Amino acid sequence: MCKKVLVLSASPRRGGNSDLLCDQFISGAKEAGNPAEKIFLRDKNINYCVACDSCLENSGKCAQDDDMAEVLDKMIGADVIVMATPVYFYTMNAQMKTLIDRTYPKYTSISNKEMYFITTAAVRNKDALERTIEGFRGFTSVLSGAQEKGIIYGTGAWNIGDINGSKAMDQAYEMGKTV
Repeated sequence: MCKKVLVLSASPRRGGNSDLLCDQFISGAKEAGNPAEKIFLRDKNINYCVACDSCLENSGKCAQDDDMAEVLDKMIGADVIVMATPVYFYTMNAQMKTLIDRTYPKYTSISNKEMYFITTAAVRNKDALERTIEGFRGFTSVLSGAQEKGIIYGTGAWNIGDINGSKAMDQAYEMGKTV
């Protein structure tokens, strides 16, 4: 059965290490016959949630006129969501956290999704990335029927391209093939 894959890349650097892992995951997913789309969050205008709650009174329509409604609709329409972030100060970066916060108007519609997490960091110890994974798990714990399917830890990657040739690159490709 074909699954619609949505990859959310929060790398601020096109071709950054977490973004490269996203591309590997997509290659594997497409080879397995699944349509896959990557949204590079840096290219989107996604404002911070201002907690105005107007979305609660407007059938989930946010008062902000930015790109989040489009991204949120794609998240709702996907079968598989891959969330990828570089780790900054032992947690997800601001681009990813902002995206998560902005799902508030319709997060209850993001249901029955297979979830994959991709993290990258300069540190070599994957335990240092667990706080980021727990942040993802906090988000997915409120999504009805969300299933964590896999995690890719891209450690020891500071400069652009450091992830090339690593086990994480192979893992991302293989994990994409199993979607």
